[in-house]
Amino acid sequence: MSSPAAIYLQDAHPISEGMEYVKYAEQKGFEAVWQADSRLVRDAIVPMSAFAAVTDTIKIGSGVVDCWTRNPARLAATFSTLDDLAPGRVILGIGAWWEPLASKVGVNREKPLRAMREIITACRGLLANETVTMNGDFVQLDGVELDYVYQERRPKHVPIYLGATGMQMMELAGEIADGVVLNYLVSPDYNKTAIEALAKGADKAGRKWEDIDRPQLVVCSVHEDRKTALDMARLMVTQYLGQQPHIMKASGVPQSLLDKVGEVLTWPATHEQVVAASKLVPDEIVQMLTASGTPDDARAKVREYMRDGATCPILYPLGDVKAMIDAFSGWTA
Repeated sequence: MSSPAAIYLQDAHPISEGMEYVKYAEQKGFEAVWQADSRLVRDAIVPMSAFAAVTDTIKIGSGVVDCWTRNPARLAATFSTLDDLAPGRVILGIGAWWEPLASKVGVNREKPLRAMREIITACRGLLANETVTMNGDFVQLDGVELDYVYQERRPKHVPIYLGATGMQMMELAGEIADGVVLNYLVSPDYNKTAIEALAKGADKAGRKWEDIDRPQLVVCSVHEDRKTALDMARLMVTQYLGQQPHIMKASGVPQSLLDKVGEVLTWPATHEQVVAASKLVPDEIVQMLTASGTPDDARAKVREYMRDGATCPILYPLGDVKAMIDAFSGWTA
């Protein structure tokens, strides 16, 4: 029996090209496409709408939108609208954003756990066709509802997935979310700790962690020439080593390498800086953090993530997108 697979699109391709990739993925049996709010390049909602408009069965998830820059009432209305376009196929994936981008645009990420709890609670209530009043630290709603006038007033089936990296956020996901989007550029061993935190949160809510969906972003670089595949992934790994060193350290990257890369990269890093720093990153680090190499190599690596707790790979393609889709069409974990 084949295993599920999903595709992740960010901003590397024109939206019209992305639409063709999503149609191809649907034809090849992929179960979902996830689109991120990518830094300050591409909004998630516009491409999600485009993907929904040209497909029939594939699920459309935000992987992820941040919790700070959209009012929760407007966020609920947005995903209700997406559900109008693709009924029963839309997933609200939400995360707490990241530094230094948040502070650079004036967002204070104070108390992200409390903020996330309030926002998810409010959005879930609104999408369930409830009238919501909340006087929280981050959410203030006074008798608010999605005030449908020209359509049937009904609950919208939009699952809420929490994009968590830290263990406290992972625990919160286990407690209140319908699913968790496990992060990318982490080692499979990272998943073991994440699942422990997820289970702790699930236990608080009286449910089993096994019942919580756990798709995982996986950077995937596929090429018949293994070296070519690794080199394509190396640049992205290098950028992440410089931007998210705390996550890289948690995944087992040596501090000495993080320090060396950090001496070369600034934020935002130039292409020239990334290329220069990439020469410091050995193959074994690229292989530890990504599914890169021949199709067989990539599938073997994804199986490691699945064995350590992921339910479905969300494949972030580098290089030939259709070749990656073909490599995971009808695959088995």
